[in-house]
Amino acid sequence: MTLSFTAHWHDELPGFYSALKPTPLQNTRLIWHNASLADELAIPPDLFHPSEGAGVWGGETLLEGMKPLAQVYSGHQFGVWAGQLGDGRGILLGEQQLSNGETVDWHLKGAGLTPYSRMGDGRAVLRSTLRECLASEAMHALGIPTTRALSIVTSDTPVARETIEKGAMLMRIAQSHLRFGHFEHFYYRRQPENVRLLADYAIRRHWPHLQHEADKYRLWFGDIVARTAATIARWQTVGFAHGVMNTDNMSILGLTFDYGPYGFLDDYQPGYICNHSDYQGRYRFDNQPAVGLWNLQRLAQSLSPFIDVDGLNDALDDYQTVLLREYGALMRNKLGLFTQEKGDNELLNALFALMAHEGSDYTRTLRILSQTEQQSSASPLRDAFIDRQGFDDWFAVYRTRLQHEQVDDVTRQAHMKAANPAMVLRNWLAQRAIEQAEQGEYAELHRLYAALRTPFADREDDYVSRPPDWGKRLEVSCSS
Repeated sequence: MTLSFTAHWHDELPGFYSALKPTPLQNTRLIWHNASLADELAIPPDLFHPSEGAGVWGGETLLEGMKPLAQVYSGHQFGVWAGQLGDGRGILLGEQQLSNGETVDWHLKGAGLTPYSRMGDGRAVLRSTLRECLASEAMHALGIPTTRALSIVTSDTPVARETIEKGAMLMRIAQSHLRFGHFEHFYYRRQPENVRLLADYAIRRHWPHLQHEADKYRLWFGDIVARTAATIARWQTVGFAHGVMNTDNMSILGLTFDYGPYGFLDDYQPGYICNHSDYQGRYRFDNQPAVGLWNLQRLAQSLSPFIDVDGLNDALDDYQTVLLREYGALMRNKLGLFTQEKGDNELLNALFALMAHEGSDYTRTLRILSQTEQQSSASPLRDAFIDRQGFDDWFAVYRTRLQHEQVDDVTRQAHMKAANPAMVLRNWLAQRAIEQAEQGEYAELHRLYAALRTPFADREDDYVSRPPDWGKRLEVSCSS
């Protein structure tokens, strides 16, 4: 089968990018590819076995129809206007035309210098490439909107970060790479006509059902708000901290985007900061919902030349409603509650208070809670708490609440296990795979990826364990 590529961004938005080809690395090797995603995209298997080098996966060749380019955008970083940014090390190779009429971007990260590299070298390293690959696939398996990883290439090219590391490339797949920062770029350059042009492009490509609506821009922005709120609600329920929620890292489609210094909660710490460069804790775990709204307000400002203030504010007012509705529904699933009752929030908050006080493991605690038998006062979770009386008091209220549901244990336990993953991508698990890969050993990468594809399955290996001493509080930076 021949793959078909289009170039809508290239052809329809001149002046919104710089056309250029990737710069290959030295002695490239394809070390991993996403076979299941490749099947979904109908990619011929032999494309992953180039006669030499890494082929398209290493930017050495292009497929027919590809018109590679680096996009320009701007953004607010850590709450401060940063001016022009853009694809400093990534190149949009082209948009694959799928059989259902949709398209997906093929975006090669680590593809070399672009006009937007600023002080960077245009490269990615194996460490960060593996982290993004594993995280995006883990999030996908958890049912959270995200970009996807298709392939990883390593090389002999030395790249200077804190130390000298191996240069690598990641082929990232997404419905779109449109960011809040694309709109900010032209707004702050005082080019409102380009902001509208970009909005029309987005609606035409991704919201075609709105094209002929009289208030299409208001409806479009309202959907961006709702998508963003729903995605961040999902982050909070699985204990995911993004770490660098700058406006240039926000997808208008509500995708989880640009994985850098992310982290999943080990101990339940609402103020968890996963990015060691986030000195003020702006992007701490419990502040993500507020940052999401702040970022949407920046996008609203950029759209204000053609969406009236009332329309923008009405959409923004819906953010909290959507987020709380989505979060509430998901957390009731995690607690095994099939209906909504007054007092449910207090029940959840009381559990969180116990967990925060004792440093309970977020993922393990909720998974073990899934084993609860509502007629038994003996909980398998009790021994995990030092404050037994505090837990007993909470559990008595919880059991009474479960009994109101009149749902049998087998049904409820299955429902809870489908909502509470047995494993998430803890930093120590990623670090172990990275350290082995940097030594040329890729078995752990493949084993971990396979496990992350089924996060809700029962397991007895160390993928579901609390981190060892060396894996606690690993610091992750933005360097890539």
